[in-house]
Amino acid sequence: MEFLIDWVLPCISSFFACIGFCFVFNIHGPGMIICGGGGALGWLVYLLAVFATGSEILRFLLAAIAITVYSEIMARVRRCPVTSYLIIALLPLVPGGGIYEAMRCCVQGDTALFLAALVRTFGIAGALALGALLGSSIFRILSPSFYRTQK
Repeated sequence: MEFLIDWVLPCISSFFACIGFCFVFNIHGPGMIICGGGGALGWLVYLLAVFATGSEILRFLLAAIAITVYSEIMARVRRCPVTSYLIIALLPLVPGGGIYEAMRCCVQGDTALFLAALVRTFGIAGALALGALLGSSIFRILSPSFYRTQK
């Protein structure tokens, strides 16, 4: 039961959260399943990365790289833009709770906790951005056949 609550349930929740965002971004059909799969994959990598590293920011970085490579592959398969798959799959990892916590500490006047929460939130946001950049670069380096010009 613990395995179900700690590992499976967050991935399923992330899957359905991404499906919900597909309606906002007007993605239909198989694209919804692909976006949901990307979100679930991101959470799975985030959860599994706890065995590889103790750093939370590094866990977000690895999850963002995995989501980016997955989005690049699925975009090539479906011949669609990468950004729609990537943005929706990254949304469950966005540190909204950290932003809320930082603002709550700021309003309450607790400067030390405000700065700690703000630095942590910026670190996570930076890790997501860097992961998207690195994942895209890794994919483009390792698969040059996708980028050859046709004559």
